[in-house]
Amino acid sequence: MYSEKSKVPWSAIVVGGAVLVFGCIVAGSLLARGLLPGALADGPPADGATAVAPSGSVAIDISSASTKEDWMNAMVEQFNQGQVKLPTGEVIFARVAHVTSGGSQQAILDGRSQPVVWSPGDQSWVDGINQTWRDRTGQPLVNAACAPTVLAPIGFAMWRPMAEALGWPDEAISWDDLVALSEAPDGWASLGRPEWGLFKFGHTHPDFSNAGLLMMTALAYSTVGQTSGITAEQVYGDAVLEAFAGLEQNTYHYGLQSRPLLRLAAERGPDYLHAVTTSEAETLKINAEFGEQMRFQFVFIFPAEGTYWSEQPYCILGGDWVTDEQRAAAEIFRDYLLDTAQQAKAIDYYLRPIDTRLPLHAPLALESGTDPRVTPSTVPGLESPSAEVAAAVQDVFHQTKKKATIVLVLDSSGSMEGDKIKEAVASSVNFIQRLDPDDEIYVLGFGGEGDVYPLGGGRAGDEAENLAQALNGVFASGNTPLYDAVCAAAERIDELQAADQA
Repeated sequence: MYSEKSKVPWSAIVVGGAVLVFGCIVAGSLLARGLLPGALADGPPADGATAVAPSGSVAIDISSASTKEDWMNAMVEQFNQGQVKLPTGEVIFARVAHVTSGGSQQAILDGRSQPVVWSPGDQSWVDGINQTWRDRTGQPLVNAACAPTVLAPIGFAMWRPMAEALGWPDEAISWDDLVALSEAPDGWASLGRPEWGLFKFGHTHPDFSNAGLLMMTALAYSTVGQTSGITAEQVYGDAVLEAFAGLEQNTYHYGLQSRPLLRLAAERGPDYLHAVTTSEAETLKINAEFGEQMRFQFVFIFPAEGTYWSEQPYCILGGDWVTDEQRAAAEIFRDYLLDTAQQAKAIDYYLRPIDTRLPLHAPLALESGTDPRVTPSTVPGLESPSAEVAAAVQDVFHQTKKKATIVLVLDSSGSMEGDKIKEAVASSVNFIQRLDPDDEIYVLGFGGEGDVYPLGGGRAGDEAENLAQALNGVFASGNTPLYDAVCAAAERIDELQAADQA
């Protein structure tokens, strides 16, 4: 998480950011080695996707959006056990890596990932990659229609008592309701629950997260009063800009992916966040995973004006790394996923079958945290954004999101020698490069002869490269003047605050 609600005092925001960076450094180094739960394989396949295919088999590598992770793992294992063959006699061997939609899109475009099958959360990611690929090569990367695999509707996860205060499950809850609640100066007191304080809302990043992109697009649709046909011009219009700004300036936390954000909320309780944009599947999965330690359940709210039912398209890529045999094998596995037996099993993994006539059952139930009575006929599906609209939504998000001012403090004392300093530097560089260009970042190092030394700073878009170069020149030596470093950081924060308020 990398942003805090503007109603928190300015100095608390920056101090929090400075302290958080220590955690970011550690988490970044662990993620680089795949040691944190939910680490994503947006580049080369990882874990089960690296399994060695049997001799003589035809392997199909699948990059699949993480929302359907458990179901896809079960389907791949079951399919491989069946020893399904091509008409020519070769056994098909499926391997799956679980990815973010935006991260995997960029990894494919960069050449870091070359799957046979790509299954992001929504068709909009496919349209985006095709536009870029066509600009480069004159041809789309996905040159055939992508089959929907399951429904993973997108909406809000909210603590059950809070959702019930809004009328869940029997009363419709809209984007407008949540935006109004986030902007209310007295927060939950406006609904007769002053003990809950201000409404604490979090959402995921639309550049990386399927839920993040689709829910911000849903807000744009809600603002213009449509369920289809929104244009980039409308997204850049004053009404949508105002709606985005109202939401972003009253957002407590951002995250790159909804599962880690939900896990933090589950671990820290209702005081941390009240609602998060996510999928129905992730909501129910968190309830099952953390049910024993959470005082309340999360429940899933479908935005009343319309939502994305997130059809999780199955796309066979047309890259030159895909052979005719792999393409044929991928078609067979696709048909396997769409068979009624496999579709029915999706329900056990918190997903809805594409065929809405199949009866739902637990865990898609009220007692588990969702309303099975809601269907695409009761809450309309929104049209997937075009590549131009998706780009406009991401751009307006960057224009309207709160900007961060961060002081990063790096320990370069002798105790950091070896892999510690390498990983700390690499993670710090990665953290800086992920910042919004208009964020501000200042870096202090401490070590050597007990010195605290500045490594530079300023607007992230201007200084990221210079800071990366400076950080890559840091080596471990000497003492650990932690107290002096914290004091220096606090003084720098005071200076920045004074300049900001001048």
